[in-house]
Amino acid sequence: MHGRHHPAPFRRHLRPHSRRLATALLAGLLGAGLLTGCASDESGSGKGGEVTLSVGVFGVFGYEQAGLYDEYEKLHPNVTIKENSTERNEDYYPALLNHLSAGSGLQDIQAVEVSNIRELAELQPDKFTDLKSAEGVREDDYLPWKWDQARTEDGKVIGLGTDIGPMGVCYRKDLFEKAGLPTDREKVSELWSGDWSKYLDVGEKYTENAPSGTHFTDGAAGVYNGSVSSYAKKNYSEDGELIYQESKAVQKSWDLAMRAVQGKMTAKLKQFDTEWDHAFANGDFASVVCPSWMLGYIKDKSGKQGADKWDIAAAPKPANWGGSFLTVPASGPHQEEATKLATWLTAPEQQAKLFAEQASFPSSSAAYELPEVKDATHDYFGDAPIGKIFARAAKDIPTAILGPKDQIIGENISNVGILQVEQQGKSPEQGWDAAMKALDNALDR
Repeated sequence: MHGRHHPAPFRRHLRPHSRRLATALLAGLLGAGLLTGCASDESGSGKGGEVTLSVGVFGVFGYEQAGLYDEYEKLHPNVTIKENSTERNEDYYPALLNHLSAGSGLQDIQAVEVSNIRELAELQPDKFTDLKSAEGVREDDYLPWKWDQARTEDGKVIGLGTDIGPMGVCYRKDLFEKAGLPTDREKVSELWSGDWSKYLDVGEKYTENAPSGTHFTDGAAGVYNGSVSSYAKKNYSEDGELIYQESKAVQKSWDLAMRAVQGKMTAKLKQFDTEWDHAFANGDFASVVCPSWMLGYIKDKSGKQGADKWDIAAAPKPANWGGSFLTVPASGPHQEEATKLATWLTAPEQQAKLFAEQASFPSSSAAYELPEVKDATHDYFGDAPIGKIFARAAKDIPTAILGPKDQIIGENISNVGILQVEQQGKSPEQGWDAAMKALDNALDR
């Protein structure tokens, strides 16, 4: 993300990549844990005006680590905050759905990942407090596309944006130089500015002169994700209809991924697998599509041997990967106090502090003018002005049309279709057919 290595925040964004246990079992097990946490919270509230607020998150949001809970408690001596964290969203979200259905076991504040917010806004909007008019909330403080992601059909806003994941391209200066490519970040950005196909044009040049044992990029799924995320309309139409099979964004991005595979530009790696981690340390690939939150991960996995070798260029087109929201369940016993806390945690000043301390890029555009963001650089990436790079990208990200099954669609196209072509040698047609078959089953079509 920024500044230095924070292993926990990147874990938040691994969440779409594995489902190792049955959802029902997870929901039951985690439900028991969350119910226990909630019962504990309620037992400690209501005496002398004191209240204990429970906050449910997945992975590490950084509020505790950055001292924001302590700061809030000092400002509000009657409030005690207890955070309950589940490591992965693929475990956390089914449990949240289970609690919403049961109407019990919910925390006073529940975090929701961007790939899940539309499902809740469209199918269960009445289960959440409308935060649009909460005291201290200013719509103009947020990026318009982020604000709209949590808006319901009747105009409610069920979640306040925490962070986002504007994309750049992280690249190895040493490998680019050996392949005869520019290394200055402005010149590198110009190489592919405006078109993801230009990124692969550079990949072809790199491949012609690649240092032994290296590839241009980590894997084709990263190319697909970067490209498809730069479109406003990809899996759903404006009317909420599934269109991924004939979507221009999906088709063009699939074709780019296939071009990368067939051009032998990729290291054939699945992101966040152990082999991917090792490849960073070994210098096996020269570039990776990197949202802001990935910088700490790259620093961690590349280690000391990667110092002074990485830099960051602008992505070919502005795109977003990741980000979350804070919601307040409508059935909670402390809605008023929970709303105040959620509002404070997502205010521009706190988002800027979190960026400076814990590597979460703000969803509040008002935070971009604060020094913690505006003046931020990253020493591991050649003192790159990451505040300016990612703020510029964030402001131009298209307002995406999201739907309830975006996560499932992306997972199957990447982890079924693309990987079969890239790792198993299937043809692009076979990979596409496999992804569509998997989606038919997953979506019950």
